[in-house]
Amino acid sequence: MNTDEALAVAALEAAGVSADQADDPPDLAAALDAERLTRAMTALGVTFRRPALLHLALVHRSHLNERGADMQRTIIESNERLEFLGDALLGFIVAEYLYRRYPREPEGRLTAFRASLVRTETLAEWARGFGLDELIYHARGELGPDGELRPRILAGVFEAVLGAIYLDQGMRAARRFLRGLLVADAERIIGISQQTNYKGRLQELIQERLRSTPSYRTVQATGPAHERNFVVEAVVHGRVLGIGAGANKRAAQQEAARDALERLAREGVGTSDGRTV
Repeated sequence: MNTDEALAVAALEAAGVSADQADDPPDLAAALDAERLTRAMTALGVTFRRPALLHLALVHRSHLNERGADMQRTIIESNERLEFLGDALLGFIVAEYLYRRYPREPEGRLTAFRASLVRTETLAEWARGFGLDELIYHARGELGPDGELRPRILAGVFEAVLGAIYLDQGMRAARRFLRGLLVADAERIIGISQQTNYKGRLQELIQERLRSTPSYRTVQATGPAHERNFVVEAVVHGRVLGIGAGANKRAAQQEAARDALERLAREGVGTSDGRTV
């Protein structure tokens, strides 16, 4: 008996059904689903009244595509709609937390803090912390060269789980779930991000000084698909403040923001507390 079969038998027995009473394929699959949901609820510290919502949150569209699902079935049975809901909840709850936690910080700083807490890498870290990477339904092709799921999938599942908690138990439960993570991790994540997030720091500076937001425009993209190089400019009110290059647009934007910050520092421009780069 392999590991999956052993887990299935254990789940069946916990439900009061002996292994010899169960029909093999469907009941084993159902038992494995039940065992997976039990593990997820235990890890999350949330007991769902409607476990089907949690199941839905764990189903990535690739799992359905691999099984030949049509477009409508994929919309209904994947976690994408829950991810949409969870994304909105995440932004609101994080903004509320930051507003209360940092009563003396200006809008620009709060915006930068929020960006570091809702970014893909942060959500993926939280998802892994709950062991969701081992519980997601996904296609085999979604695994990277090291056998790990892409961060974007993990972040999407985290948002979907938040949406599922809200639908199952309301805003208070969703806020309590996310607040526990924020209390434990927010200051560390914000601290690391503020050291390396040049875009966030440039935005903070420009918002404070000009009540505006920098924009980024790609001026060059070269190289084959597997080895692209992008050149991006950081622009404020039509003025190019910085230029940067990178293997993707995001990296190039960070370099352009860093170049802009260095230029502004040379010009003696900083935030009200004296920080520049």
